[in-house]
Amino acid sequence: MKLRAVEARVLSVAPWLLALSVVGHLLMVAFQAKMTMIDLLVYRNGSPHLFSGDLYEWRLDQYADVFPLPFTYPPFAAAIFTPMSWIPWEASRWVWQLICLGCLYFIVRTSLKLLKLNDPRRAMLWTALVLWIEPVRTTLNYGQINLVLCAILIGTLASARNWVGGAGVGFTAGIKLTPAISGLYFLIQRRWMAAVWSFVAFVVVYGIGWAISPSQSNKFWFELLGDASRVGPVGSAINQSLRGALSRTVGYDVKTGPIYLLGVLVAAVLTWFAVSKTKDALALIVSVQMLGLLVSPISWSHHWVWMVPALLWLIYEGGHLLCKITAGLWVLLTGGYLISFLLLAQPNIWDFPRPWIFMLLGWGYPAAGMLTLVAIGLAARRQRDELLPGEQEAADGEPSRVAG
Repeated sequence: MKLRAVEARVLSVAPWLLALSVVGHLLMVAFQAKMTMIDLLVYRNGSPHLFSGDLYEWRLDQYADVFPLPFTYPPFAAAIFTPMSWIPWEASRWVWQLICLGCLYFIVRTSLKLLKLNDPRRAMLWTALVLWIEPVRTTLNYGQINLVLCAILIGTLASARNWVGGAGVGFTAGIKLTPAISGLYFLIQRRWMAAVWSFVAFVVVYGIGWAISPSQSNKFWFELLGDASRVGPVGSAINQSLRGALSRTVGYDVKTGPIYLLGVLVAAVLTWFAVSKTKDALALIVSVQMLGLLVSPISWSHHWVWMVPALLWLIYEGGHLLCKITAGLWVLLTGGYLISFLLLAQPNIWDFPRPWIFMLLGWGYPAAGMLTLVAIGLAARRQRDELLPGEQEAADGEPSRVAG
């Protein structure tokens, strides 16, 4: 039975499936001791140190016997998280979880709208399912910010208004620098004003951080930026960037040397292959985010929540066989909790040497990310080849599918 036929039968009970998933998750929040939400603790407890001038010297000692966690985001991020420290920890845990659940639903619903699939029950069904895949689970367990950033970006990038899209990119880049790669989406579309708005918004949020604490702003942007070792262990299996995978392969941190640059070049070529023949907005957004995850020095497994819109595109829009294979691979990797298994198997988070099978499996997310780019490129070329000459010319002139 085909996926669409199975889906049609399940859609009628989608609201109940979503309710069960959400209730199951909230029970885990209430009773699972291992849901430490350690990253939320960093955001909450570290942020007030922006105002005492020692934000980047502060460390979270709780739950961190191996690596006391520092605050690694720009000063603007500390400013917006400071109100979280004004409420009790138990309350902040629940507030953040509810925000993240809402963001997950919004990500799924917006992705499906871009695919012209507007049935709310389908959004409920997929939210109920992806709530249990590894990148989403680890984001929720750690109290991470990934779902919030993803929701802001996909919601604003999907807008046809240049100032909305640009503001979303600039705002999120001021919280965590990696979303800045999203500006490439506007350059691909030749939406120059949106790119300008991205820069303006980023300057504004940088200025807010600098106005609050010039010393902390200067320290972050001119001293700490680019120091991956401060963020965490590059070679640990939880780092699913190209740098992490390449480092585990050769047995040492490749840093920004020739091996890493070769990997970046390959990722850039695959991204060009993916975006050069498509006008599909979701395909372009996914392609740009895959590039960002691949080339970033650190891409923890929970950063890969962008595979949720990628999975939806591969299932519903990608007509090429490779799209179905790639979708199946993502389900296997994230539904099988591969990275959690590798973390348990490694002796510690710092050593690079691994048995060859673990080294190979450690390429899971980067390999799937690159395969996603290839699948998008092949699907776009197949769709283009199926058009008549006049339709091809019209497609070349069409804007990407975005919301009004």
